[in-house]
Amino acid sequence: MKFSDVGGTRPPVLTRRAEAETCADPSSVMTLLADSDDTADGFTCYRSTFAEGAVGAPAHFHTKATELFFVISGSLRVLVGEEVTVLEAGDFLAVPPHMPHAFAAAPGCEADVLFVFTPGMGRFDYLRLLGRVMRGESDAKEIAESAERFDNHYVDSPVWRAVLEASA
Repeated sequence: MKFSDVGGTRPPVLTRRAEAETCADPSSVMTLLADSDDTADGFTCYRSTFAEGAVGAPAHFHTKATELFFVISGSLRVLVGEEVTVLEAGDFLAVPPHMPHAFAAAPGCEADVLFVFTPGMGRFDYLRLLGRVMRGESDAKEIAESAERFDNHYVDSPVWRAVLEASA
């Protein structure tokens, strides 16, 4: 189905499951649903399914975007600032700009999570890059070099490091 452009606004975005691009690495599969260039309000949305105990993202923050998390199933361990909590199926979290955060599937659990960034910026290329780095097809320094482009700024979090070390 193709929606039409009405009154000069962008049309609704419809991504069929069978047509969605996926990016996979050894610990997760990301289903790319809507990138900011295609959305009227400039949001980005994707779904990640994490293998049992898989580490998602290290501690980082965004300067422009609020990152929204909705746990579809499983359990996701999340760092927000200096606090670590576990989100369960049906839980929602909104992390504002400049707030350090990190996430991983909770120990012994898988996690299926819907992510939304608003306002968004084209992030699908970043997700593709992450997959290439995790598969050993690209150098990790490309991630650091892309921090400004994708508004993804990594920080050190002793709290998050301790949590991950304790569950290793």
